[in-house]
Amino acid sequence: MGDLSDGDLRLTRRLRQLPFPLALILGNHDRGRDRSGELLRQQLALVKDVDCGWGRLDLDPLPLSVVGGRPCSSGGGYYLSQAVEAVYGPVTLEQSAERIVAAAALVPAEQPLVLMAHCGPSGLGSDPSSPCGRDWKIPAVDWGDQDLALALDRIARTRVPDLVIFGHMHHQLKRGSGLRTSLMRDRRGIAYVNAACVPRSGVNDQGETLLHLSWAEFSGRRLSHLSHRWYQPDGTLVHEELLPDNEFLAC
Repeated sequence: MGDLSDGDLRLTRRLRQLPFPLALILGNHDRGRDRSGELLRQQLALVKDVDCGWGRLDLDPLPLSVVGGRPCSSGGGYYLSQAVEAVYGPVTLEQSAERIVAAAALVPAEQPLVLMAHCGPSGLGSDPSSPCGRDWKIPAVDWGDQDLALALDRIARTRVPDLVIFGHMHHQLKRGSGLRTSLMRDRRGIAYVNAACVPRSGVNDQGETLLHLSWAEFSGRRLSHLSHRWYQPDGTLVHEELLPDNEFLAC
């Protein structure tokens, strides 16, 4: 879901060495401070076999594929950085949405329809604690991606997506003002998970090291489980936060 590093290619290389099926999309921090696009090109070269940005990626040997949103999004509606334009060209909001829709149309009917983006879609709320709400500046606004929201609306006309995964907006709100809503389902039945628990590793009040994972399970095509989980290093599950079955948005 992006922000693998602040442009550090060493971390990207280590991710590519993971011994299991992998899909990723680059975030705004992955281009570092380079405006020319050269660092972004290097990142894309390293992840070319597992990058799902603006496309569909098969997770062989799993019966699953992932559709990617716009690479390197920084949220806030629709905006392409200089680095992104240098690599991809001047892609419009409409063109971006259509790329996502076209990729989703390639997902086989027998597979779940899973989308992954760096920032989530607009339309999930404008409070600081909303899944894509701006919490670092007053007034709070909806900081989601408009192209992703447009794509989801169009995709849902023929097939409702099962799960949308994203990050960018950290769970812990600024100035210690609480936690972000990070698991929800809208009235169409689309489930959303903001997986940006930062940092992924921490220590609880008992001094135990805990590791965070966002966890999804499917029964055939149907999403059967969605949660945040915190594990001890030995694999012991310590805490789980579940998607409420009856949580819907009025949208």
